[in-house]
Amino acid sequence: MQSAEQRPYLMSFGTGGLYINESVAVARLHLPGADWDSTLAAAQEKGAFPVRKTSSARRSIREIVNRLKLLSPDELALFIEGDRSEQAALLWLAACRAYRFIGEFAVEVVSDRFLSLRTHLTYDDFDRFLSAKEEWSPKLAALSTSTRAKLRAVLFRLMREAEILSQDDRILGAMLSPRVVALIQAGNPEELRFFPGAERQLRRS
Repeated sequence: MQSAEQRPYLMSFGTGGLYINESVAVARLHLPGADWDSTLAAAQEKGAFPVRKTSSARRSIREIVNRLKLLSPDELALFIEGDRSEQAALLWLAACRAYRFIGEFAVEVVSDRFLSLRTHLTYDDFDRFLSAKEEWSPKLAALSTSTRAKLRAVLFRLMREAEILSQDDRILGAMLSPRVVALIQAGNPEELRFFPGAERQLRRS
């Protein structure tokens, strides 16, 4: 299995936002023990995005499945029956797992800035991070200007919808539910770093 540092940078998250409602709908179609290709087919057949063009809907459903399939069975069960805040947190967790770039940005930029009390996040922070990473990745270096702008805007949207950022782009301290914290600790406690201040929250509890 590849380590996190060896995984390629998948940048397909530019299709849209966190997709909370649509992700719940897709997750409910997933049968225990079934493969995710079957879930993908079922979601496309049932039309999880009924108002979208077919091609756009297919891309969005595929991205949702790519994220959801990285949740453990227990995480997926909580995602389906949890409250809105828990669903948002688990989708952010799934996005950080699915997209190496997002996971590294969450740890190396967002959490680092939060811990150093520099809580205002800007597009310049994204641009500097991407510039640093593209020195080691020809794939990132080859991104067009328009693609960079789209990815930047979508990532900020994702963070707002996941309650990582406020609407005025201030980094919010994590307020994870005990159930979400317990699941992350049971899997990989290092992933708490995807949530700014979560480790501090844990020490206080």
